Amino acid sequence: MNTPLSTPNSLSMPRLLQQLKWVADPIGYMEGAVRQHPDIFSAGVIGFGNNLVFVNTPGGIQEILTKDRKTYAALGGLNRILTPLLGDYSMILIEGDRHKRRRQMLMPSFHGDRIRTYSQLICDLTEKTLDKIPTGTTFSARTAMQEISLQVILQAVFGVFEGERSQELKTRLTKLTDVFASPLSSSPLFFPVLQQDWGTWSPWGKFLRDRQQMDDVIYAEIRDRRAQPQPNRVDILSLMMAAIDDVGQPMTDQELRDELATLMFAGHETTATALSWALYWIHHQPDIRERLLHELQSADLSDPMSIVKLPYLSAVCNETLRIYPVAMLTFPRVVQEPTELLGYALEPGIAVVGCIYLTHQREDLYPEPHRFRPERFLERQYSPYEFLPFGGGVRRCIGEALAQLELKLVLTTILMRYDLALADTKPEYPRRRGVTLAPANGVKMKMIGKV
Repeated sequence: MNTPLSTPNSLSMPRLLQQLKWVADPIGYMEGAVRQHPDIFSAGVIGFGNNLVFVNTPGGIQEILTKDRKTYAALGGLNRILTPLLGDYSMILIEGDRHKRRRQMLMPSFHGDRIRTYSQLICDLTEKTLDKIPTGTTFSARTAMQEISLQVILQAVFGVFEGERSQELKTRLTKLTDVFASPLSSSPLFFPVLQQDWGTWSPWGKFLRDRQQMDDVIYAEIRDRRAQPQPNRVDILSLMMAAIDDVGQPMTDQELRDELATLMFAGHETTATALSWALYWIHHQPDIRERLLHELQSADLSDPMSIVKLPYLSAVCNETLRIYPVAMLTFPRVVQEPTELLGYALEPGIAVVGCIYLTHQREDLYPEPHRFRPERFLERQYSPYEFLPFGGGVRRCIGEALAQLELKLVLTTILMRYDLALADTKPEYPRRRGVTLAPANGVKMKMIGKV
C-alpha cells in the first residue's frame, strides 16, 4: 500500500468537496484556497494525481520552470485527463527527448516569416465573418471569434481552404469542443467513472461518436496526402508528414492525428476565448475603446508587424490575458529528487504547478487586480514569471506568436471597420470550459453597423 506523500499547506476542505469545487467553480476554489495559504498550498483536486501543489509566487514559479528535468520533470502522464481529446501521442502527453524533438520539428511553423504569411488571411477571415452579421443583430462574440480562429488554424495546420473537407472539419471540431462547454458537461474529463458509453443520448457516448466522426475526416485527409504527395506545400500537416526522426522513421498516422487534434484544440479554442474577453472589456469600458481607436487611427495599418508593436493595443491584449487567463495552470512538473520550495520540503513524486490565475491576481504585482486596467503594462515591465498567460519553460505554448498576431489583427480589423456594442449590461464572468476558463455567456454583442 502506497503511503501518501507529505505536502505543504493542505486545505481544510474535505478532498471530495475540493474535487467538486474545482470542477464546478475553479476561480472560487483558487481564491478560497489562497486566502488560507497565500503563496503555496496543496490541492485535493482531481485530474493530476493525488499530490498537487499550487504555487503562485514569481520566485517559486521561476524555480519550477528553470529546474526542468533534474529537479522538476514535465511528465506527460500527468495530463492523462486530456487523452480522450488529444490521444496518446500528442506533444502534450509525450515527454523527454521525444517531446523535445517534436517541438523542434513544429516550432518553425509558428515563428518568423511563416506566421507573417497568415496576416492577410486573419484580416480577411475577420471581415468575412463579421460581414455575415446583419445590422441590428445580436450575436455571440465567442461564436464569431471561434469561426475566425478555427478557419485560421485549419488553413495554417491543414492547408485546407474552402471546400467540403474544410467545412466538414469545422463542423466536427466545433461539435466536439462544444461537448465540454460547461462545468457539468466537462465533468467526465475529471471523473473517469462518468466515461460510460450508454448510446448516443448519453454525454460520453455522444462525445465518442463525435470524436470518431472527426477522426474519420482527419484520417481521410492524411490518406489523401500520402496517396498524392505535394512536396511544395508548407502547411503544418505537410511539414509533419515530411519529417523523420533520428532513426529515419516518419510519424505514423496515429501520431499525426494526435498532433493535429492538439494543434486544433489548443490553437483555436484558446484564441477565440481571449478575443471574446478582449471585445467585452473594450466595449465595457468605452474610454479604452476610444484610446485604442486613437492609436489605431494614427498608425500605419498597412504593415501587420507594425500593428503588433503598438503599445496600447499590446497593453489591452496583455491585460485581457492577465485578468482571466485562458489556462489557469502551468504544465505540471513532478519532483525528481528531494528539494525545497519556498521553505517547504518536497519529496520525489509530488506534482507542482504554477498557478497562472492566482499569480495574475497578486496585489503586490497588480494593484486592484480585479480591475481591467491596461495602463499597468505601460507603467511596468513584467518578468516571464509574473506574467505567464502562455505558461513557461520547455512546455511554453508553441503557438504564442501566432495567437498574439491573431489577437491584435482581429481586434484592429473589428475596431476599424465595425461599430459594435454590448447587448447586455450585466457583467460577464468566467466559467470552466473543459480545462480552460471562458466567458460564461459567450459575450453577447450587437452589430450597430459598418464604420
